[in-house]
Order: sequence, then C-alpha cells, then structure tokens
Amino acid sequence: MPAAAPAPATLTARIETWPIAGSFTISRGAKTEAVVVVAEIVRGGHTGRGECVPYARYGETPQATLAAIQAMAGAFAAGLDRDALQAAMPHGAARNAVDCALLDLEAKESGQRIWKLLQRPAPLPCITAYTISLGTPEAMAAATAKAAHRPLLKIKLGSDDDITRINAVRSAAPKARLIVDANEGWTTNNLLANLDACYRAGVALIEQPLPADNDEALLHVRRSVPVCADESVHDLASLPALAGRYDALNIKLDKAGGVTEALKMADAAHTMDLDIMVGCMVATSLAMAPAMLIAREAAFVDLDGPLLLAKDRDGGLRYEDSTVYPPDTDLWG
Repeated sequence: MPAAAPAPATLTARIETWPIAGSFTISRGAKTEAVVVVAEIVRGGHTGRGECVPYARYGETPQATLAAIQAMAGAFAAGLDRDALQAAMPHGAARNAVDCALLDLEAKESGQRIWKLLQRPAPLPCITAYTISLGTPEAMAAATAKAAHRPLLKIKLGSDDDITRINAVRSAAPKARLIVDANEGWTTNNLLANLDACYRAGVALIEQPLPADNDEALLHVRRSVPVCADESVHDLASLPALAGRYDALNIKLDKAGGVTEALKMADAAHTMDLDIMVGCMVATSLAMAPAMLIAREAAFVDLDGPLLLAKDRDGGLRYEDSTVYPPDTDLWG
C-alpha cells in the first residue's frame, strides 16, 4: 500500500528580539540585538519549533522572512511534508526555520531523537569557538585577554590594519587556537600580507578573506593557512565552485535552508575532500540545536550565538566554558 499522506498541520511564525551583551561588530557593521524568526508547526497535539536569523547580506529582513513562512500555512494545512518543502521554498532563513520545525515535530511524534530517525550519529559534546568582535587593536586585545582561557577563538577582521589586530590578539591569547573571519573585508592588494601575518601568528583557519564575487584570486595564491568559504557557499549547488579556491566550507543552516540541505552539503564536502566548519548567526539555543547534527562531522565548530546574548531562552543548550552539549528533547529534536 502507498504511504499515507501527512496529516494537516498548522504553521505559525513570530519575530523575537534578543539583546546582545554589549555589541557585536563585523566588517559590515554592528548590532546590539539579535532579531530572530521562530516557526511553529502543530499537528496531533505535538509542536515542532525552528528558529532562523534573516541575513541582511542576502537581502533578507525579519518582516519578509516572517511573511514567507506565513505564506506556507495553506500548504501545511494541505499536508505538505519535509521532502516537498525543499522544492516549495528557496534556500535561506525562512526555509531553515520551517525545516527545523518539521524535524522537531517528526521527533516528537515518533518519540525518538531526530538523529535516530535520520540514521545519523548522535551528536556529542564539542568545543565551540568564541567570537571576538571587530574593533581597534587595543579593544580586541582586551576582549581577547578576557577570553584567553578558551581553547578556540574566532577573530573578526576585515578592516584597515588587520595585521596589527592579528598580532595584538595573538599576544593576548598565546595558547588559544585562532580562526580569523574577514567577512569579505580583504582585497587582492592586502591578501598576501594578511595571509602571511596569519601564518606567522599560527592561525588555524581563515574564513572568507575576499568578496564572494571576487574570490578567483584564491586559485592563484599559495595558501599557507587553510581558507574556508562562508559567503561563497550557500546550498549544495554552490559547492562545485569552491574547488581550488577553498580548503573548507562553513555550513550555516540559515544559508542552506535547513538541516535537510545541510546534511547533504556535509556528505558532499567529504567527497570533495573539504573540511567542514559549522557556523551560526547570533541567535538563541533553538537555532544552535539543529546545527549540532553537523557539529560531529566538523573540524571547526562555531556555535557560540547564545554566549553573545544578554540572556538565552529558557531550556537552552548547556555550555560549560567552551564546551556545548547536545539539546534536550524539550528544546529541539
């Protein structure tokens, strides 16, 4: 007999605002709050939840993301399932929230953890990077000194005089592993000098040094430090263009459009001999929890979003210094 069609479900969404502890600054600007969109899907007495962060870099706004999710309510009332969702919505933040909500719902309906349903290894506790915002070399050194006990730090760069910043940070945290994230802020003119400074400082990984539409120069330079694609990679279809330019890719659920696509990306990355980094936007634990499915396969984990907030949501992930633990069932999955 053919499989039964999914039962109708009720889809709702809302915008939430979460204050950041201080401010969070990258090469494209600063913010003092995280604006997230939460999707909820109710079916048969069970509720699945997913959270996303609209990415202004790609023209996403909270209001448009909310509207895109709400526009799918009729399809879910008619029985749309997760497989059909992948074609019904484009990759991006809106689909991420809905995809994660559906996975959470599937887990709650079955009474099993989602990784068992997906036939994936169970997530394990892992070390997450802790982000140091872009600022003056002195300010970044001071912030780094306070976090120097953490084993992995992610340093936001992408402005003038980044070599001074790299050296100041390394002096403030001589034992920590460092990830440098330029957020497309370098140019072909300063690329080699910055790469060399990172090498001399013992940086372990450099994220997106050049703009995504101008990263061809990476084909022609010797990369003394592994380079990771961020803004240059979105979904599965964007992976082939990374060959020869990057050594790793940053899988973010908000870009991929959810865990379903992100797992396909992780599988493809292994076949391409690319290391995996799993990343996040500044958001609550509800957005981090699904990414723990990717973290087990990642060489670098950057799921510190809740640590940058003034307060996480109730029942959030457990963080002990830089160790983050898999989610409880009440939170997600």
